[in-house]
Amino acid sequence: MIPGTFFISGIDTDIGKTIATGHIATLTAAQGLTVITHKPIQTGNTDVSEDILRHRAIMGCGLMPVDEQKLTMPQLFPYPCSPHLASRLANQPIDFVAIEDSITQLQQQFDTVLIEGAGGLMVPITEDLLFIDYIKAKGYPVILVTSGRLGSINHTLLSLEALRSRDIPLYALAYNQFHNSVDATINHDTYQYLCNHLAQYFPAAHIIDIPVI
Repeated sequence: MIPGTFFISGIDTDIGKTIATGHIATLTAAQGLTVITHKPIQTGNTDVSEDILRHRAIMGCGLMPVDEQKLTMPQLFPYPCSPHLASRLANQPIDFVAIEDSITQLQQQFDTVLIEGAGGLMVPITEDLLFIDYIKAKGYPVILVTSGRLGSINHTLLSLEALRSRDIPLYALAYNQFHNSVDATINHDTYQYLCNHLAQYFPAAHIIDIPVI
């Protein structure tokens, strides 16, 4: 990893973004960079982001002062669904000012900021704004999380095509090994296929292997 701010998205829900984010943060810290993870919108929680807690567990630390200040979790909604619906059910609009202010403060304190989204690129934040629109507007390079489970090739290629059509830079494809039940033959072939695809269409992108944690 390098210094900067990166947006971590996935090819689908439950693909392992949280595990990947925590692992990438650990790798980044091991390189001597200061790193923080950020969950701009957490649904299904009210007091603390469960994803931030998982990041810290993987990183081998407890909650940090910036976590206690809610800078890493500026928007919490109780209903476990997409942000646009969680916000509506809570009768609380998404506070983009709070999100941007929290990210700016983290950028001033850390070399690398890893922003974990919710679900995939096309998940709606509001009725009129998708995560991919937000990423494009902010200019963040993307780390896309995938795995070897059946169907991942299709979902990964669709996500990569969406990024390419919008000229959003892909920093890395994070290949998550956390699906223990994945067929070994399918897993191996999926990995090789996606590596070849990146080499052809995203030659500057990296592959980050995420082990079973």
